[in-house]
Amino acid sequence: MHTMMLGVNRQRLLKTIEVSASIGATENGGLNRLALTEEDQQMRNQLVEWMLQAGLKVRIDDFGNIYGRRKGKLKDGPVVAVGSHLDTQPCGGRFDGVLGVLSALEAIRVLNEQQLETDYPIEIINFTNEEGARFTPPMLGSGGVAGVFTKEFIYNIKDNNQVSYENALQKINYLGERKHRLKNVKNYLELHVEQGPILEKERKTIGIVEGIQGMSWLTVTVTGETNHAGPTPMEHRRDALVPTAKMISKLHELTKEIAGLKITVGRLEVKPNIANVIPGQVEFTIDIRHKDNDIRSNAIESLKEQLSTIALLNNVDVMITVNWDSDAIEFSSEVMDAVAEACENRGYSAMRLFSGPGHDAKYISKMAPSGMIFVPSVKGISHNENELTLEDDIEKGANVLLHVLYKLSMKK
Repeated sequence: MHTMMLGVNRQRLLKTIEVSASIGATENGGLNRLALTEEDQQMRNQLVEWMLQAGLKVRIDDFGNIYGRRKGKLKDGPVVAVGSHLDTQPCGGRFDGVLGVLSALEAIRVLNEQQLETDYPIEIINFTNEEGARFTPPMLGSGGVAGVFTKEFIYNIKDNNQVSYENALQKINYLGERKHRLKNVKNYLELHVEQGPILEKERKTIGIVEGIQGMSWLTVTVTGETNHAGPTPMEHRRDALVPTAKMISKLHELTKEIAGLKITVGRLEVKPNIANVIPGQVEFTIDIRHKDNDIRSNAIESLKEQLSTIALLNNVDVMITVNWDSDAIEFSSEVMDAVAEACENRGYSAMRLFSGPGHDAKYISKMAPSGMIFVPSVKGISHNENELTLEDDIEKGANVLLHVLYKLSMKK
C-alpha cells in the first residue's frame, strides 16, 4: 500500500488523548502528572495496556523508560524509534509530550490494521522525567540511555521531599533492567506541539524542526546585609534586592544586543523575606538559550562580567554558578527531507524552524540520525493548563508522523 493511502483514525486518536487527559487532570483542564508519581504510574499502566493490545512487546529499562516493540522483517535489524514523554509540569497542558507518544501508538494501530510489515523493527518509547519538574535536570530518561548522565547521578537526584529518583522508580514498580535500554537505533522521530507562536503566526500546519537551541541554567546569589528597615539610613544599607533588580534589567538589555538570545529569570528567593527587614540575600535563576553554542557561551561570560560590575558598584557580593549546560544540536537532513516530502504529498503547509525548548530527541540524536515534527500551539501557550492544539492540526501531525515512520522503517 502506498503511504499516501495511509491515514490515522482521527476519532480513535482523540479518544486516546482524552483518556490521558483524565489521568492527573486539573480543575482548569490541564494536567498535573509529575514524573514517577501515582498519576504517572496510572498513565504508564494505561500505556502498557494499550501497547499490549497493539501486539507490541513491552519492556522497561533501569531508568523507567517504557518501550513497545513491533517486529520487522529484519528481526535483529536496527530499530526505528519514535516517542516522547507522558510526564507534565505541575500545571501543564494536555498535549505537551503526550501527543508524541499517543500519535506513535496510533501509527502502529494503523500499520496493524493495514497488515503492513516493515523491514526494520519499530519501538515506541515513553521517556522518564522529560520535564524536569520533579527531578532536575530535565530529560533524564533519554539522557541516561544516551550516556549524557550516569546511572549513579540520575539515581541519586532527589525531589523537594528528598525522595530519590531510584526510590521513586521502585515505589511505582517501574524500575527495569539495564539490558532493556534503547540500542542499535537506525532513526529516532518525535512529534511534539511547538510550544511557541511561530507556526500559528506564519499560518503553517507543520514545523520541520532543524535542531534544538543550546541552553544553560545559572544560579545567581547576591549577598548584602540584613538589617532593620526603620533605623538604617538609606546610604548605609547593603540591600541585596536593589542590585538584583538592576541585574535582571541588565539581562533583558543583553537580549536586545544579541539577536536570537533568550533569557528568563524564572525563580527569585528573597531572604529573610519580611516586610520590615532589609533583604540580606537574594538568589535567582537564569535560563539562557541560543541556537549558536559560541554565542550562548559568550553571552554567559558577558552577563557574568556585567552582574559582577553591578555588585561592585552597589557594595554587595555576587556568586554565579552554572548548574547545567546543554549544547545546541542539528537534526538529520534525511529525516527533515522525509517530513518535507510527507507535507508536500499531503498538501500541508510547512516551514523549517529551530526548537526553543529541549526535547528527548536532543539526546537521542547522539545515538542515531533524528528529527522532530511540530504542530501549532494556539497563541504559543505551553507549560500552562490553557495549552491547546487544534484537532485538525493533531490529525495532520499524526498523519505526517505515520508517513515518515513508515518510510524510515522500510529499506530504500
